[in-house]
Amino acid sequence: MSISLIGKSIGVSATLLLNETAAIMKAKGEPLIHLGCGEPQSKTPIDAITNLTGILNSGVIRYTPVDGTIEMKQAIIRYMEEYYDRKVEPENVIASSGVKQAIMVALQTILDPQDEVIFPAPYWVSYTEMVKLCGAIPVPVHPEDGTFHPRMQDILQNVTSYTKAIILNTPNNPTGVMYSEQFISDVVQFCEKEGLYLIMDDIYHRLLFDGKKRVNCFKYTKELNENSKLIVVNGVSKQYAMTGFRIGWAVANKKLIAVMSNIQGHQTAGPAVLLQKAAIGAITGVQSGVESLRLTLENNRNVMLDRLRAFEGVKATKPDGAFYVFVDFSVYDKDSSRLSKLLLDKVRVLTMPGFEFGLDGYLRLSTCGTIKDIIEGIERIKWALDPNSPNELFIGERKLVRDWL
Repeated sequence: MSISLIGKSIGVSATLLLNETAAIMKAKGEPLIHLGCGEPQSKTPIDAITNLTGILNSGVIRYTPVDGTIEMKQAIIRYMEEYYDRKVEPENVIASSGVKQAIMVALQTILDPQDEVIFPAPYWVSYTEMVKLCGAIPVPVHPEDGTFHPRMQDILQNVTSYTKAIILNTPNNPTGVMYSEQFISDVVQFCEKEGLYLIMDDIYHRLLFDGKKRVNCFKYTKELNENSKLIVVNGVSKQYAMTGFRIGWAVANKKLIAVMSNIQGHQTAGPAVLLQKAAIGAITGVQSGVESLRLTLENNRNVMLDRLRAFEGVKATKPDGAFYVFVDFSVYDKDSSRLSKLLLDKVRVLTMPGFEFGLDGYLRLSTCGTIKDIIEGIERIKWALDPNSPNELFIGERKLVRDWL
């Protein structure tokens, strides 16, 4: 069988594979605790359901414009005004089937083979593969000081004549770290000066903790016109807990959006009208659910960090937002994939290996679950790894005997 070079180079989405694994294990009745999930457990906002039900009851479900309905674009324009203080026009907006598609069509629009795309590490697992799908080269940048807070000099050291774009995701998946205002300002101004594209992946930008404020990238740009190479992407999946609705968007200059729309038209056409209606309801409806989710995640983060302190030699950077804690377990095993598999096989706790995010020895633990799951999940991990723990553990009525230390 003949497979393309690009096809051969693309790996499976680690996060989606683990979710599939979790679903299969739960269906078999396994006592699984899912600490790898990037999916809030909140219910869909009632305004989203009401909007969705209204058009569903009409019985008229048709194609939508490739770049989104007028109503969807109006909701995004309103969102940009409220959270970015930026007035845009409908031609500056594209609605897509999830933020992942918005980023993908943006990359397909701006990249040529052998172009390079820079992004700080650790990074969301799909950045590398999406860049490779365009025949381009991903360039992860590891901060030299060993932290998760990149500096401008880290970026500059990786810029070459082939650099076409930079991607920033803040607060970051998988670390939850929020990049400094100075760093974002420096990157925005550098990209403008050098004519580079800057993709701001702001999917977590309203889920911030400890009183931290959003950094508005438009505050630092001088090119508030159609020559701008700034692309801002966002969606409803995280802040509204609407992961299954697959609605995201991008805001950029009109020429860029036009080409992105052409590409999307040959991929999927416009996002489903039902899902756009639901997204409109969430964006324009009561916003208290976002704050409720934010408070829950902040509390869950605190509980998880407190439990992790019981581990000797384990290091966890305190997240500024999102819903992950990126934990250094290298004192137990520097191979994060092997460690993750051990925890799944032995104590039925699902975690995400840091290797998939560009940094081995770490595990990404999600704070999306219940307090009960977080406490019990961390207790199971400690029992599996700590030789000072009792040799036996009960999970329900099942007795486990630790024979691997």
